[in-house]
Amino acid sequence: MTRIGLLACAILISVTVSSGAHAQSQRNLRASPGALVADLYKAHRRKRSPFFQTRSRALLYKYFEKSLADMIWKDAVSSKGEVGAIDGDPLYDAQDMEIKSFAIGKATYDQGKAKVAVSFENFGKQKTIVFVLVNGRIGWRISDIDYGEGRTLAGELKESRH
Repeated sequence: MTRIGLLACAILISVTVSSGAHAQSQRNLRASPGALVADLYKAHRRKRSPFFQTRSRALLYKYFEKSLADMIWKDAVSSKGEVGAIDGDPLYDAQDMEIKSFAIGKATYDQGKAKVAVSFENFGKQKTIVFVLVNGRIGWRISDIDYGEGRTLAGELKESRH
């Protein structure tokens, strides 16, 4: 094979590999609502939760819509390592956990929003939390977490500001 032929093959392989990597990063950026929620729980299990940290605001923007991410960030920064408005684990709505029968439901869609129900048993009590997501220019992001009984994460964060 000639040098030009080898060079052409090398360029073709390079373009194919880089476009595949770009497509993979685009898929990650535009994860489905259920995949985004699953990834959030996975990060939490790996001790890389976006909650309660003040190192990376971008980590919050990876999962949450800007206004909710900003409220979570403000709570973490202003609480200075103490208990803030978020006084338990926001992914389980509990301070103590013994999680069993964990399941992430399929997304339902209505009026431009998606809802993903997460159900589990904690100390023998069944619990369902509903993640509300919006689809923006950078993909699906969590706009609120509904704990039931009229309680939401955004509501608790807003309430603590007053």
